[in-house]
Amino acid sequence: MSSIRVRYQTIEFGEIDIHIRTLRDNQQFSDPEGIAENLGINSALWPLFGVVWPSSLVMSHFLLDYNLENKRILEIGCGIGLASILLNHRLADITATDYHPEVEAFLDINTLLNNDRKIPFVLADWRSEDNSYSSLGRFDLIFASDVLYEDDHALLLAKFIQQLAQPQCKVILVDPGRGRQGKFNKQMAGAGFSYIQSKPENTSFLEQPFGGSILEYERQ
Repeated sequence: MSSIRVRYQTIEFGEIDIHIRTLRDNQQFSDPEGIAENLGINSALWPLFGVVWPSSLVMSHFLLDYNLENKRILEIGCGIGLASILLNHRLADITATDYHPEVEAFLDINTLLNNDRKIPFVLADWRSEDNSYSSLGRFDLIFASDVLYEDDHALLLAKFIQQLAQPQCKVILVDPGRGRQGKFNKQMAGAGFSYIQSKPENTSFLEQPFGGSILEYERQ
């Protein structure tokens, strides 16, 4: 990893300061052993895990005051893991997943930067229909930010959530408006989830206006 450049920053959430190490920008790349390439991650996609995206900031602010008591929580496609790091700092029972091989190392460093306990992490490609992650157990709250990139992701993500959701479960997605939430809504409705859609109330922490939505799904 010596060929990449990183940056350190502090992101404020009310009275909470979260310190993170990220890639310097989304032009970085280092895959000398071809591990990421073997997972289908090319040089253009490789750095996307390592920067803070607007949807992740929106999700983190949304969860800042969320009731986490007695909830087992899962982040899907965590990337740099900002929301997971924030919830971990709040002493939540949080598990993070991603399919990028460098995510866990960054997550471990960032928890140390905040003097917090290690976040359980699982390398999981929810887009693969051949894998089963039932060994993770079931979760009361599942969330993900900006994960519906392609048309087939709606079905694959919904199936992945079905493996891991408690019978009574809440699912939260922040979607920047990639046009695939309708297909995902249909899949979730078929799994017994109702949903509401809203706009974030305040996005002054973003450099650009946010055109996406917060999608909250619930199954009783």
